[in-house]
Amino acid sequence: MAMKTVEEDEVGISCFISDLPGFRGVLKQRYSDFIVNEVDRDGTVVKLTSLDAPEEEPESVQENGINTCDAVVSYASRIESFKSLAGEPDAVLLEEFINKINAGGEDSFSPIVLSPDSDKSHRKAVHNFFKENFKFLVTDVVDGPDPSLKCIRVRFNSAEPNNKGKNSKKRKERGGKPFDSRGSENWPENVGKFLRFHIYKENKDTHEALGVIGNMLGIQPKSFGFAGTKDKRAVTTQRVTVYKQRASRLASLNKRLFGIKLGDFCYVKEGLCLGQLMGNRFTITLRGIVSDSEDIIKTSAEALGRLGFINYFGLQRFGSGSLPTHLIGGALLRGEWKLAVDMILDPREGERIAIAKARKYYKESNDVVGTLKQLPRYLVAERAVLQSLKTSPGNYLQALKSIPRTLRMLYIHSYQSYLWNHAASKRVQNYGTEQVVLGDLVYCKGNSTAKVTEFVGSEYAEDCSAGGYASNNEDDISVDIHEDINTCVKVVDDEDLNSGCYTIDDVILPMPGSRVKYPTNNIANVYEDLTKKDGISLTESVHKVEYGILNNQYHWMLPEGFSKAN
Repeated sequence: MAMKTVEEDEVGISCFISDLPGFRGVLKQRYSDFIVNEVDRDGTVVKLTSLDAPEEEPESVQENGINTCDAVVSYASRIESFKSLAGEPDAVLLEEFINKINAGGEDSFSPIVLSPDSDKSHRKAVHNFFKENFKFLVTDVVDGPDPSLKCIRVRFNSAEPNNKGKNSKKRKERGGKPFDSRGSENWPENVGKFLRFHIYKENKDTHEALGVIGNMLGIQPKSFGFAGTKDKRAVTTQRVTVYKQRASRLASLNKRLFGIKLGDFCYVKEGLCLGQLMGNRFTITLRGIVSDSEDIIKTSAEALGRLGFINYFGLQRFGSGSLPTHLIGGALLRGEWKLAVDMILDPREGERIAIAKARKYYKESNDVVGTLKQLPRYLVAERAVLQSLKTSPGNYLQALKSIPRTLRMLYIHSYQSYLWNHAASKRVQNYGTEQVVLGDLVYCKGNSTAKVTEFVGSEYAEDCSAGGYASNNEDDISVDIHEDINTCVKVVDDEDLNSGCYTIDDVILPMPGSRVKYPTNNIANVYEDLTKKDGISLTESVHKVEYGILNNQYHWMLPEGFSKAN
């Protein structure tokens, strides 16, 4: 079955900067046809130059005679062994349970119940595995869903003197400090707590690649930070930070990784946040060019270099499958949790046979455990939702919140991008691309706060708490940025038009939200009309959870670096 993908006009891309006939070609016929290198905020193009760990590594800290880093590996290897014995769903459930125990701060922990098992000898093997590998846990047997099935229950052994294993101190024994399970709680004070590295990946998206690395390290996705998500069908290089991990551990993964390489390690004081980049450098190969003449290709290429292009959010922002991600974003903004879950899990056109089979199986059977056994690990959102539904059936909001935040918020950003594209097309249709008009939005000329704009662009998706390792409240972090951005954004008035100080290159359009300024010409109606049609409010949320559109973001109508005056 051929892949059915979203068309440009479905996501608001309907007007163009020139009326040239153009030509057609195949983009990303091979993933190597699309090469992306991140550009950091200093303008440096990110490349992978070395796979070696730095010579000077943080010293391993001994805790009760145990090397902290080795202990993390030990737990990861035990859980991996348990996966071979009991299956991946139960291994994931166990890992989450152990992480909860290690976090401390509770007097009791709710037990977990493993998958139904009718094989008594297999259940015995599982009991023995816990006795040998997790002495701070105890197991017993409870009734399964029918009389022929039994389930093993795993409980925290509160009677064990040293029951919580590594890093198990209660809060009062840690001097009131919360335990952070993302890395060693003992870390040299003179070494940055974050390891920054460059990741080179082929045909994998950012979340998938970091998921693989996290599983190999035995750490959670929230330990990682990055400036922007990169395409799946591409060869990309970008910066990543990870909390309290040694470079030698990551460097040792290179011989086991496929299509991923890690290198250029250094220790830094702060982790990366989404939006902390200048942009991306693309090297693109088009194949299968179709044109009436070679002159048309040449003329179109010259026009692109001279005039630039409308800075639309491309089709990759809306997903590569048959279900556009902005539709899921719309469901989230309306508070339709079950619909959003169904959209994430339902069958789609054009997917691989194995994935299509798994989706169809769940749709027809509602068997969470059976579906998890069929779904590949790189389907991060789908697996997270199903794991949550396994433990909390029917709790669709909790299932959505189990998706890594940087991934689930992409659905919201996709909907914002959908609105922005429609507004940009309307702006071109009504006023063209030659001049600024009354009511447009621009950044104030000569305003020192304009530096704030380096945070704003297609990949500025959320504030620094999105990486998962920030402990501050989101509003505390973001409010100053929002206010600074709005301070340097103004509406073009008659005086501005007469002075001629602004050109079409200065025009920006807002990513819709509750705190942004909107144009005072009729382009603002585009946002209102579309959201009203979709049953969404840009100023009020129908629920009190995080899916409201809050961020102040603006996006240039023409990309920076192109000037119609040149």
